[in-house]
Amino acid sequence: MDVMTEITRLTEKDCYHLVERHKKQHTYPLHKHDEMEINFVENCRGNRRIVGDNIEILGDYDLVMMGGGLEHTWEQYDCVSPDIREITIHFSRELFSSDFLGKTHMKPLAELIERAEVGVAFGMKAIMHVYDRINELVNAQPGFYSVIKFMELMYELSLTDDYHTLATSSFSHADVTIDSRRVNKVKHYIDKNFREEIRLQELADLASMTPTAFSRFFKLRTAKTISEYIIDVRLGHAARMLADSTMTIVEICYQCGFNNISNFNRIFKKRRGCTPSEFRENYHKKHVIV
Repeated sequence: MDVMTEITRLTEKDCYHLVERHKKQHTYPLHKHDEMEINFVENCRGNRRIVGDNIEILGDYDLVMMGGGLEHTWEQYDCVSPDIREITIHFSRELFSSDFLGKTHMKPLAELIERAEVGVAFGMKAIMHVYDRINELVNAQPGFYSVIKFMELMYELSLTDDYHTLATSSFSHADVTIDSRRVNKVKHYIDKNFREEIRLQELADLASMTPTAFSRFFKLRTAKTISEYIIDVRLGHAARMLADSTMTIVEICYQCGFNNISNFNRIFKKRRGCTPSEFRENYHKKHVIV
């Protein structure tokens, strides 16, 4: 598969690089780049966004943040807006050093940077909260105070709970940890053994808890049930194989721990909004930048 590697306009001397565009078509090739990205789109209803193995149809507004190296694209799809407004901000992960993010006051920002490794989409409440800040940043004169405005935007986004993550960690190869040694131990076990049958009892034993107690504990810490998490891991690996390999869909189904092709197709379509074959086709499409 050809994934375009974009060379952004961010230089080593820049804290960030921002560009604003107005267009009738919002379509890009599937691409990736080393820099992190914030992308805001307005008047984009019906546009389709792909980040990793996540596919979503957009409403009137869209705001996402993505880590470096994560494949993403936008397709015009059903969007008929005559004036699509896009604001793209690129910045280096190195701008936020480990020492800086390790400070007590920077914990929300550190968590945002980590979530962005798999892509984060913000809801309307969060978008409206930072809408004026985005416009202020667009209109800011280059210099120290514009960097402060950028940092304020980042910190406000780190404080919101109005978001959802996009790509699965198994697709993006991101090691997203949470503040629970027991849960991380179980997640690593699932990530290593997703091809095999995994029983609740053995996971509960890893956490030194009863199955019932661990199920509640895992859901509380991750917002997912054990079965939902296992399915997400398997689907992430399946999506990666669909994108990167020429293996048949049946082969991928069994390689990723599913034991029934019909069940695999049904679950994939329910979670991804398209069949495995359609997902593969989307990743192999050629697009033209407008």
